[in-house]
Amino acid sequence: MFRLAVLLAFLVAVGAVVADQLRSSLGPVTLTRMVGGLDTPWAIGILPDGAFLVTERDGELLYVADGEISWVKGAPKVAANGQGGLLDVTVARDFKQSREVFLTFSKPQQNGAGTALAVARLSENGKRLTNLRIVFEAIPGGSGGRHFGSRVVEGADGTLFLTIGDRGDRPSAQDLGTHMGSVIRVNRDGTVPVDNPFIGDSSVRPEIWSYGHRNPQGAGLDAQGRLWVSEHGAKGGDEVNLVRPGANYGWPVISYGVHYSGQKIGEGNAKPGMQQPEYYWDPSIAPSGLLVYSGKLWPDWKGDIFVGSLKFDYIARLSGSPLREVEQIDGPETERVRDIVEAPDGSIWFISVGQGAIYRMTPQ
Repeated sequence: MFRLAVLLAFLVAVGAVVADQLRSSLGPVTLTRMVGGLDTPWAIGILPDGAFLVTERDGELLYVADGEISWVKGAPKVAANGQGGLLDVTVARDFKQSREVFLTFSKPQQNGAGTALAVARLSENGKRLTNLRIVFEAIPGGSGGRHFGSRVVEGADGTLFLTIGDRGDRPSAQDLGTHMGSVIRVNRDGTVPVDNPFIGDSSVRPEIWSYGHRNPQGAGLDAQGRLWVSEHGAKGGDEVNLVRPGANYGWPVISYGVHYSGQKIGEGNAKPGMQQPEYYWDPSIAPSGLLVYSGKLWPDWKGDIFVGSLKFDYIARLSGSPLREVEQIDGPETERVRDIVEAPDGSIWFISVGQGAIYRMTPQ
């Protein structure tokens, strides 16, 4: 009851107060705090009617509408350990007809946990999930609480992309017999699309779309329907990658970072047959959510990539060819940016873990 009162107090406050402005290359932007008092929020899912869902890593799913918060019953059981828990939420494009949402989480497994993907139907009042079914579960292999990846993106053709980290087992990212360190692609019912790149090779998990990833925690589609991911390096070497079917992104054979001990990683920063990042950071910024912006409210930003920094507390804007970080949008509200999404009206929403809040960004 105490926590509910705190959350409601935050909602009452934001109903009357517009947050401070931030500076950007296109002039001031206005921030509105949409909700506060959150406990380790991980993802936002904006519904067509303006209500929204929020995941909290400990396993809570929240529904926020018309100034009220509800705890959503029926969320999957999670292994809330370290970086694991209830992670991403994505609203299906046909939500008005299906009322379905996609959830990713660390699913308890024998001797550990693995990244899993579930589909469920949200009740009309937003207070319950029904018909929850797990449509994908990584094969067991990770025993710790690290590197679940766990962004889910609905592809242009309705298939689902799910990012999976290496779970702290570096060599597994090059092992096509496991799902760790990969982006997988499945149909909405969990079956494998017939055009996945490794179909017909019995030595490869058929769900794999790409591999050689360390811990991709941001993912989004561009206007051409291409998938982009942001992923954590070690000490240096955080990357933004354009994901191509069947491609190997090199971890842990190549990297622009080093181990936390200072020792060299693998064989250097390039090798034939392994993809180069579109952009990398050194030092690391600890990138999380990724958004490719439509240009609806800020036409000059059309096609630009926005990535949240957990380490340096800002939103990175990347643009150009070759891709470069061209701007840092920051202020007290951008403390540990975990997720960043675009609403149907073109506003940009982001999670500030440090503030325990969600903000909506609009032009002045």
